[in-house]
Amino acid sequence: MNKKTLVLGASLKEQRYSNIAIHRLVKYGHEVKAFGLREGEVVGVTIDTDLINYKDIDTVTLYLNPKRQGQYYDYVIGLNPNRVIFNPGTENPEFYKLLSENNIEYEVACTLVLLGTNQY
Repeated sequence: MNKKTLVLGASLKEQRYSNIAIHRLVKYGHEVKAFGLREGEVVGVTIDTDLINYKDIDTVTLYLNPKRQGQYYDYVIGLNPNRVIFNPGTENPEFYKLLSENNIEYEVACTLVLLGTNQY
């Protein structure tokens, strides 16, 4: 099942987990949107540097440390995704609370592991 996913904190650097996640999400047939600090393209996915009000986002997968997440709280909540995945190193209890208050589910998990074990 295609779960339209926004990779928040996308990187053009191939060794970064956000880059690997984009590759895997595409491989598993998910529609991918990406936001990062540098414009570019990863396996046909454009990395946007402007916050776009995407429609029908199922999942936001975070690759930003907690100190950098605050400026994106309203943006993510405004997208009204079904869930937000906090990958290792992105854990943020303050953001969990805000998501819960807005009836948005969250998971503290690894997108790559979820994909690899058919739990995505």
